[in-house]
Amino acid sequence: MTTSDDKTTLYTVSSSPHAHSGASAACLMFDVIVALMPALLAAVYFFGFDAIRLVAVCVASCVGAEALCRKAMGRPVKTALVDLSAVVTGLLLAFNLPPSLPSWMAVLGSVFAIGIAKQAFGGLGYNPFNPALAGRAFLLISFTGRMTAWHAARLPERWSFGGLTADALTGATPLGMVKEAVRAGDPLPVAMDGATTVRFLLGDMGGCIGEVSALALIVGGLYLLYRRCITWHVPVCYLGTAAVFSAIHWMVDPAAAMPPHFHLLTGGLMLGAWFMATDMVTTPVTTRGLIVFGIGCGVLTMTIRIVAGGIYPEGVSFAILLMNAITPLINRATRPRLFGQRRKA
Repeated sequence: MTTSDDKTTLYTVSSSPHAHSGASAACLMFDVIVALMPALLAAVYFFGFDAIRLVAVCVASCVGAEALCRKAMGRPVKTALVDLSAVVTGLLLAFNLPPSLPSWMAVLGSVFAIGIAKQAFGGLGYNPFNPALAGRAFLLISFTGRMTAWHAARLPERWSFGGLTADALTGATPLGMVKEAVRAGDPLPVAMDGATTVRFLLGDMGGCIGEVSALALIVGGLYLLYRRCITWHVPVCYLGTAAVFSAIHWMVDPAAAMPPHFHLLTGGLMLGAWFMATDMVTTPVTTRGLIVFGIGCGVLTMTIRIVAGGIYPEGVSFAILLMNAITPLINRATRPRLFGQRRKA
């Protein structure tokens, strides 16, 4: 405080940073919502009313659960609507659900994602695990049958893939079909020719409502990069590691393995790499840490898909959650040295 000519000027003393970019949690979440719109449109196109139903139920349940939790903890309820984080959690959870899942199960998963995986740890910025993935894992463990039940997407026409019609292909996930073929010792059911690759890229296959269209997810991910909401380190390292891992397996055993672009275009790999493994709260804070995190997610995903493929053909959700768990260790190991600090002998 200084005094001059009977005028008093008060200075606010606070910790850094003293200059603000103008960005906020709400702005960041809004950009994520915009980036998810292409995948949402693809989900509605391929799965119709079921996609709309699940998204509406999950978003409403997440926002409601956030408001109730904040009220119970004596915190402002308005924040549950203003920061948009609950809306993003609801969207991502819905994207990780099969189209036929009953609405009441989606509500349970939403309440778990917000109440247990997020608010129980202190709310936004304190949760160690991605809330949407935690909600999906809860539903998968609790209702395994319903979480692995698929139905055909709405196709504009019938296509044939190596003797299989597109209706048959979209009635089960491609990963599930390969798993059953490998388990039974049958020939691989999907031939990754040009037509099949294009259909997988666009999203004509069975799966969770928000993971089927790799093209829509890539467009959304590039938008996040353009807006600087994320950096390239995690998605590139994640997808690159998965591609290298699957390529090695394919070259070693081509009769029982699928090529890299099959793994990149099917399952939740694109959704996880662009939208969930990049969550700044549950991922490392250093550049080297992000690279380690992305590589770890890729290795774990492909290990689960290939080694445990006979039991569970997917691996994205558990891979990211496991890497979330060791993020504090990665932060400690990749912490930069202070200027002038000596290296330990």
